[in-house]
Amino acid sequence: MLSETTRGVYVIAATPFSETGEIDYGSVDSLMDFYLAKGVHGVTILGMMGEANKLTFEETEQFARYVLRRIAGRVPVVVGITSQALSTLQALARTAMDAGAAGVLVAPVAGLRTDDQIYDYFAAVCRTLGPNVPFALQDYPQATGVFLSASLFSRMVMAFPQLVMLKHEDCPGLGKLSQIRIDAERQGLRRVSILTGNGGLYFPQELRRGADGAMTGFAYPEMLVQTYGHFAVGDPEGAEDIFDIYLPLVRYEQQPGFGLAVRKELLRRRGAIASAKVRAPGPTLTGDDIQELNRLQARLERALGFAQK
Repeated sequence: MLSETTRGVYVIAATPFSETGEIDYGSVDSLMDFYLAKGVHGVTILGMMGEANKLTFEETEQFARYVLRRIAGRVPVVVGITSQALSTLQALARTAMDAGAAGVLVAPVAGLRTDDQIYDYFAAVCRTLGPNVPFALQDYPQATGVFLSASLFSRMVMAFPQLVMLKHEDCPGLGKLSQIRIDAERQGLRRVSILTGNGGLYFPQELRRGADGAMTGFAYPEMLVQTYGHFAVGDPEGAEDIFDIYLPLVRYEQQPGFGLAVRKELLRRRGAIASAKVRAPGPTLTGDDIQELNRLQARLERALGFAQK
C-alpha cells in the first residue's frame, strides 16, 4: 500500500490508443512490460499525461482493472481518480482499490482559491474515500490553477492521516519542497513521501532537497531509475552525471501542451507501443518536430555509447 515511506520511481504511464482512437490493449501489455523491464518501482495510471480526462467513465474503469491484472502485484500501482464530482471520484477509488491498487492520486478541482477552500475540499475527499484508502495529493498549479502553500500542506498532514504522499510539481518549487521538510521537522509532523513530477526536469535538485523519488513520465524511464539509484546509495554526483546525458531530451519532451506527443513517439520508436496517437484534442508532431527529435535521439545514443566506453 502507498505510505509515508514510499520511495523510488513511479512512472506516469501513457494511455496507448490505436490510430482510430480506441484504447489499444495490446500496447497496454507491451507498455507495462517495457516499464517493468526498465526497473520502475511503481506505476501510476490515469494521470494528466495519461489523458485521463479524455476517457469515458467506462473506459477508465476498464483500463484500471486491465492494468492491475497485467501488473499482477509485481510493483505497486497508483490510480488517478481526479474528478469534478465526488461521487465519480468515490466510484473510481472503489474500482481501483477492489482491483488491487496501492492507493489513489487526487488533484484539486479548478476554482479553489483560498487555503480554507482547498482544505475543505480535501476534507471532503477524505470523507468520500474513507479512512482506509491512502492517497497522494497532486500539486500541479500550472495545470489546475490551484496553489498549495507549504503551510497549508503541513496543516493537511496533521489533519488527514490517509494523506501519505505529495506529488510535487509546482514550478518553481524547490523552495517549497525544502520548506515542507523543514516545517515537518520543526513541528514534529509525519514525514510524508514526496515524489516529484515535471518530467524529471529538476530531478537531481529535488532529490537533494528531500524528495523520495519521482512520479512522472519520460520515454527513457531507466534514466529516472538510474538517477534515483545513484542518489539512494550516496552517489549524488553519479546521479547528476546520468541525468546530464539525457537532459536535452528531457527538456524537449517537457514542452507544455506538446511533450506528450514527443513522449508517445519515442515510446513507439522504442517498441513500447504500436501507435503514437494522442486522443483529440491533442498535439501532432510536424515534419520539423520529427527532424528535431531524430537529431536529439541520435545525439543521446551517441552520448550513451561514449559514456559506456
